[in-house]
Amino acid sequence: MPFVTLPESGVRYALIAFDADGNERSDDPDGESGRLSLRLLERWRGAPPTDAFLWCHGWKGDMPAALAQYSRWIGAFERQGADREAALARQPDMRIEHVGLHWPSQPWGDEEMGDEPGTGDGSFAAAGAIGPQALIDAYAERLGDTPQVRAALATIIEVARTEPDAMRLPAQAQLAYRALDRELELGAQGLGGDLSSDRLPFDPEQAFDDAVQVDAAFGAPSLAGILAPLRQLSFWTMKKRGQRIGETALHPLLNRIYAVAPAIRLHLVGHSFGCVVMSAALAGHGGNAPLQRPVGSCVLIQGAMSIWSYSPDIPLQRGTPGYCHGILTHGKVSGPIAVTRSRHDSAVGVLYPWAAGVAGQLALAETSALPKYGAIGAFGLQGIDSVQDASMLGVDGVYPWSEGDVFNLDASQYIRKGDGISGAHSDIDGPEVAHLIWQAAMAADRSGS
Repeated sequence: MPFVTLPESGVRYALIAFDADGNERSDDPDGESGRLSLRLLERWRGAPPTDAFLWCHGWKGDMPAALAQYSRWIGAFERQGADREAALARQPDMRIEHVGLHWPSQPWGDEEMGDEPGTGDGSFAAAGAIGPQALIDAYAERLGDTPQVRAALATIIEVARTEPDAMRLPAQAQLAYRALDRELELGAQGLGGDLSSDRLPFDPEQAFDDAVQVDAAFGAPSLAGILAPLRQLSFWTMKKRGQRIGETALHPLLNRIYAVAPAIRLHLVGHSFGCVVMSAALAGHGGNAPLQRPVGSCVLIQGAMSIWSYSPDIPLQRGTPGYCHGILTHGKVSGPIAVTRSRHDSAVGVLYPWAAGVAGQLALAETSALPKYGAIGAFGLQGIDSVQDASMLGVDGVYPWSEGDVFNLDASQYIRKGDGISGAHSDIDGPEVAHLIWQAAMAADRSGS
């Protein structure tokens, strides 16, 4: 299904899928052979759209989930009739195409944790219905199916099966977790790390203990247990994968698009870990690879990435730039970079600092202080002189984009629906969010993008 048609509007979007290594898949179930990006580029060489929107989902995005999200997300965008009319009045020849990106981003599965409050306890008892071998297979697929990964997983899951009520993380599990961390090569470079290593060193005992606090924040067991550190490692594995796909697959694709359609305006929209993908695509390999031209706009919705990622000089560690600072210093976005944050999003407000290994700081989004390790979906991008803080507007609002380059928008009034361990993290298809994306795109510099 390389092209997907939305039943409500008849709008069609291209669905480009990547594997875990960042290689574009060519196994089209509709029978077409070859990579979809090449077919799309060939079509655009002769008849490019004026504007192309590239959409990227975040964590827990298997193929059915990605299709469902793009149906809701792009559908909401297309329903904004007033925005479309305003854009056409400004540019009568405007022609829009959409590209949805799919990548395997499942850090843990619903089969091993209760979706609703009170339906899971995070232990093997909650996950055991799928069986030990099935659980090993599932995590091996997510983390990398090597003998070392499987050996560590087998030990961890056996300890979870035999000691489900352990009050401390058993020594055997600790050793297996440390071996797994070494095998995954995630890195822990602190504030100066790249998008997949800007965390504290992995401490399985601390992860085990702090998961109890996460559960307490939700008033019901859901994350704690022997498998808690495994979910923490899975979180960072998906973050690393998102960076790799952005740098090695999407960054070159952006340059290839500009090569065949020099006048096209590109607009990047990411959600959750999709913000990692889009930021890595702009930054390129090493955080500083060139783009042929700036993209028109970039909207980062409830991002699961560090608040310091774009900072040229992180205030809490002077002399250290964020990995993506070159996006701003080299002007890789001609229009606005808009970031949403919501206090109702517990995935980034609670889970992110836990995943970063921050002990005892699991609800910092409720305070006025900026943490060392916090997500942009809770605090916005920080450490940037030109950043503007404002509120997300209603569907008739007009954003004052000329006031700055980066905008942190408090979306708590609109991104608020949801419960369970992620809160409102996926409440991203409201008309106000769609209006924001339209407004950012239409503000792009017409001569430079």
